[in-house]
Formats: sequence, structure tokens, C-alpha cells
Amino acid sequence: LCWCFLTSLVLQFSLYGWKSRWVESKHSPDYGKFQLTAGKFYGDKEKDKGLQTSEDAKFYTLSTRVKSLSNENETLVVQFSVKHEQGIDCGGGYVKFPDTLNQEDMHSESKYYIMFGPDICGFGNNKVQVILHYKGKYHEVNKRSRTRDVINKDTHLYTLIIRPNATYEVKIDNKQVAAGGLEDDWDFLPPRKIKDPYAQKPRKWDERLQIEDPEDKKPEDWEDFEYIPDPGAKKPEDWNEAMDGEWEGPLILNPKYKGQWKPRIIDNPNYQGEWIHPEIDNPKYKPDPTICHYYNISVLGLDLWQVKSGSIFDNFLLTNDEQFAEEVGDETWGIRKDAEKKKKDSSEAMTEAAKANEETKKYTRIRAQQDEVLVETEDIQKQWRELVEELGNDRHMKEDDVERAFLDKNEVRVDQKDEL
Repeated sequence: LCWCFLTSLVLQFSLYGWKSRWVESKHSPDYGKFQLTAGKFYGDKEKDKGLQTSEDAKFYTLSTRVKSLSNENETLVVQFSVKHEQGIDCGGGYVKFPDTLNQEDMHSESKYYIMFGPDICGFGNNKVQVILHYKGKYHEVNKRSRTRDVINKDTHLYTLIIRPNATYEVKIDNKQVAAGGLEDDWDFLPPRKIKDPYAQKPRKWDERLQIEDPEDKKPEDWEDFEYIPDPGAKKPEDWNEAMDGEWEGPLILNPKYKGQWKPRIIDNPNYQGEWIHPEIDNPKYKPDPTICHYYNISVLGLDLWQVKSGSIFDNFLLTNDEQFAEEVGDETWGIRKDAEKKKKDSSEAMTEAAKANEETKKYTRIRAQQDEVLVETEDIQKQWRELVEELGNDRHMKEDDVERAFLDKNEVRVDQKDEL
């Protein structure tokens, strides 16, 4: 279990002293408990030990205080690893950097500067949360990071970089999955440009890409009536228009019907393209060079909910040095990930083999029981035939007497149950 901060200090946690540095919140008596373990599979049993959620359907709140760090005119890097070896279906895997707080009273509503990491809840609703605090509000990133390839049971490394030029980068396993500008991908500030409220589309602006050909005329012999009066029908001789109204002959399908005529479509020679509303500078926009400048990052917290427990958090890092963060990731997660995956694959293969072996044993047991029942049935049928032959010469014996004699000869266990 590793905790690093700044570029000059790297601390390896002792296996028995982590509880003296991490504080469990007492805000609620029902919070889940963390335990220190490397899990079921790992690259190094000791070095891969991390903080694991241990109880299903629980909230977890744990924090540790660190040396205060500021990113004023500095790059800020947040990095950690998490392994969802339980096959998480709904729950958080993120970290928080709270504002100054009483750690024993930390809860889901406690103020924080940054919330970063995977948030998983069902198929198709997985994302990497990057929520940043600015002027009293929390702003969630508008750009979605790719997570499809990392929702599995392997350990993955998550890195958030915030640079002093108001750009950011999100990396998973030391590979970029999202990047851009803070102003562009969060709604911290009003937009730089707005639509000119005085601009209107000209009335004669033609944005029709195609039009009906005004030169195309319907042929004179074009029949577009689907039904016509039956020319062979005649008005009944006894039709009384005064009583029956004006006579109308029956309709029949028009044999010359060609369908509804429509003029052909041509490109619009007057097409001007889609009208774009002109924009002007937004008078409410004011650039802020201090966006996401945090001056007192001094607490790291785990504040999350999990339906199925088992996630292991490790390799926490808070630094101002991007290169250092990448090196730490390579030297912790990077050098042990292949060994971990190999052990996981081997464990899963053994589990599948054991499951297949158990299924084979179950099938063999059922077949043996079926064969036993079949043999017993054949023996009973044989005994019945022998008894019938033995008593068949007595013409006065009735069928009920034969059955009664058979039952006396063979004890029947009516309470015996066959699981088949």
C-alpha cells in the first residue's frame, strides 16, 4: 500500500500502521469497514495490499490527512489504482479531496475540491467521474471518458492532471482517454460567445436544398383518380329523385389510374445554405485565470457506496509533477499488472475446472441412480411374470388375488423417495 505526495517524498505504508493514519468517520454507525489485503490475486502479496471494501450494500467513509498542497501556478496530478475483483455491478471507485473538515464527521455531503475515479452502475451507465468545485458549486465534466475496456476484475491506474494553463488530461493505465480545456468541458463560466439578440434570418433566405421543378407539368392524360363512376351502371327505373335524392352510380377502380402525380425534384438554384445565427462576445463572460486553483489540499478521502463489496484501493499519489506520476505508476501498477493478470486467469481457470469436475460427478451420480432404478424395475417385471406363470394354471384365481400374492412376496417401501 503506497501513499505519495509532492515529488520529494514517497512513503510505503507499514502493514500494521495504516489505521493510525486513516480515520473512519463516525457520522453514521452503519458505515462499511475497510480491510488491508492484496485480494485473491496479485502481483506481489505484500506490495499489492490495499484498502478493500468488505461489506455488501454499505456506504464507506475513510480519510487521511496529508501535507498541504497547492496547485497555484502549478500542475496538479491525482493518481490511484483500484481493483474491482468482486466484479462490481453498482458502486463507486473514486477518491475525494475534501475541504478542511473534521475527519470523524466526514459524510457524503462534506465539501470537497475534487472527486475523481470510476463510477459504475449497470450496463451502459459507467463513467469516470471528474467533478470539480468552483465558486460554491460542483461541476461535472461534460466529456465522457472511455471505460468499456476497464470494467473488469483487473487493477487499473487512474490519473487526473490539471495544468496551470487551464487544460486537463485523464489517463487510465497511463494512456490518455480524455483531454481538453477546463472552460470547454465544464460549465464553470458563462459561454464566451452568445447569439446576437438583434440578428434575424432574412425573410427571403432560402435554405431549401432541393425543390419541386417549376417547369415540370402534369401530362394531360394523367389519371390520378383511383376510383371512377361505373360507366355501365344505370339509374333504376323506379328511382324517385324527390324521395331518394340525386342518383349516384357505383364506383369502380380506375383501370388507367397512375397514382398521385408529383413534380420531379431538382437542386434548388437559389439555395443559400443553412442560416447561422451570428454570435457576439458575451458581456457576462469574464475569464478567470484561477479556475480550479486549490490552495489547501490536505485530506484524501474515500466516500462511496457499493452494492457488492471487494474493491481494493492502492497507490495513492498527489503531486505537482506529471513525469513523476507516470514513473510511479509504471513502478507500482505497471511492473505487477501482468503477474496479477496471470494469477487471476490461472485462478479463474482452476475455478472453471473444479466447476466442470463437479458437474461431471453430479452427472455420473445421476446416471448411476437411473441405472439402479432401471435394474430394480426390470427385476420387478421379471418377478411379476414368474408369479403369473406360477399361478396361471389356477383358473379360479382372480387378477386381484395375483396382485395381492405378488405384494406379499415383495415388500413395497411406499415412503421411499427417488430424487430423480
